Amino acid sequence: METSPTAATIAGERVPDARALRADALAQARRGLILDAARTAFFELGLEGASMREIARRAGYTPGAIYSYFASKEEVYAALLGESLLRLNAHVAAAPDDGNAADRVRSKAGAFFDFYSDNPRDLDLGFYLFQGVRPLGLTRDLDAQLNAQLRAALQPAADALAEFGLDAASAEVEITALFAQMVGLLLLIHTGRIRIFRQQAPQLLRRYLDQLTERLQRR
Repeated sequence: METSPTAATIAGERVPDARALRADALAQARRGLILDAARTAFFELGLEGASMREIARRAGYTPGAIYSYFASKEEVYAALLGESLLRLNAHVAAAPDDGNAADRVRSKAGAFFDFYSDNPRDLDLGFYLFQGVRPLGLTRDLDAQLNAQLRAALQPAADALAEFGLDAASAEVEITALFAQMVGLLLLIHTGRIRIFRQQAPQLLRRYLDQLTERLQRR
């Protein structure tokens, strides 16, 4: 009976052999090196300044080699941002979701804020801060996919807000305002401008969340 050179059959199912597993591990390692090189290139040079040739040089590959993994530097950037947003969503999902609606709003919004506060380079990626705050170079589909992932990280807080009996339009207003509050505070931290006001951003966020939930409870 013939067998595939790259797969075996166990209990009627084809499984990769050791060579295929090694090849896959090698491909993943090379992809990781390319992404690491691209991350430093983007932070130092911006999306426009970081060419595929520069990314390849930093990764130790020829430009042609990295095109077998990514079709363009925009695709590389989208992969980096996509991985960052997956970690953001995992961090928010891990935050406690017990207690009442007010507790869940504080927990989920706090987790979103803490992720970017603790990972400022992810903030750069997520909000294109080295690129003039616009997703230059990303296709409409890629930008829509990444925006959906960012919105998904806000959804647990939005769901908790909806438990206060808000209609859809009102809930959208409140989650937008909360998002703006968090991003504004994160930018103040990131730029050091928070020092002008002699305030602590986490305490300001907690105050906002307390006022928000108290106002909604009085409705």
